[in-house]
Amino acid sequence: MQQAVLDNLVALLDLEELEVNIFRGQSPREERQRVFGGQVAGQALVAAGRTVEASVVHSLHAYFLRPGDPTLPILYEVDRIRDGKSFTTRRVVAIQHGRAIFHLSASFQHPETGVEHMAAMPRAPEPETLPTFRERMQPQLEGATDEMRRWLLRERPIDVREVEPVNEFAPEKRPPHQLVWIRADGRLPDDLLLHQCVMAYASDMTLLDTTTLPHALSWWDPKVQMASLDHAMWFHRPFRTDEWLLYAQDSPSASGARGFATGSFFTRDGCLVASVAQEGLIRLRPKR
Repeated sequence: MQQAVLDNLVALLDLEELEVNIFRGQSPREERQRVFGGQVAGQALVAAGRTVEASVVHSLHAYFLRPGDPTLPILYEVDRIRDGKSFTTRRVVAIQHGRAIFHLSASFQHPETGVEHMAAMPRAPEPETLPTFRERMQPQLEGATDEMRRWLLRERPIDVREVEPVNEFAPEKRPPHQLVWIRADGRLPDDLLLHQCVMAYASDMTLLDTTTLPHALSWWDPKVQMASLDHAMWFHRPFRTDEWLLYAQDSPSASGARGFATGSFFTRDGCLVASVAQEGLIRLRPKR
């Protein structure tokens, strides 16, 4: 069953080419009010990668401009900004209802060798010793609506295991950092770009949550409005997203109704493979 769910994610990222530099993506049939940001980022990176040969993406910078409509296809227009001997640059605009909803710039590099160093991986318990998302949520759902139960207990393509889980419905104040093990729940093809796109998809799942930890807030709090505003990633070394990765996250600042967080992905043997930065909206709705 889990492999089938992951295969659906791979199919979601497999865009339809309509014309040179123009691709079309779909959204899953889920009970969402807007398109998941990680989906748009992953699909946009696929579109950019489809126009590049013999180079590997090393960075992306993206802005979430408008909420995406999950009932409609998304058009991705790729602008071939530059094709250099070492670096290639692409810009992608995601469009719905004739308007841009998302903008991504990505840089690709021909493989080279050079100096190397990296940060050390934080210590963390083995992922197999931690509860799955379903196991963690089950005790919290007493009194939840049937709709909420279906949403939270549905099969998911990404296995997420928090080292210090948060009770989403009764959060307590704690420091703004967390460790999360993630992996694609199944086996992926041997395609580095696909693994990078799946990581881009997964990287948007828990990062903004880190900014809410000192304030005991959560996505489920009706007085809070949260949304990703921008997202940046740097890919340092090859990896597989269908093997466990430790996602170490910190939030150095929150102000002006925005929260800022950074993340680092480590392989199980301690190799730093990617870094992430994101700013998101954290707006407290006025009391009525």
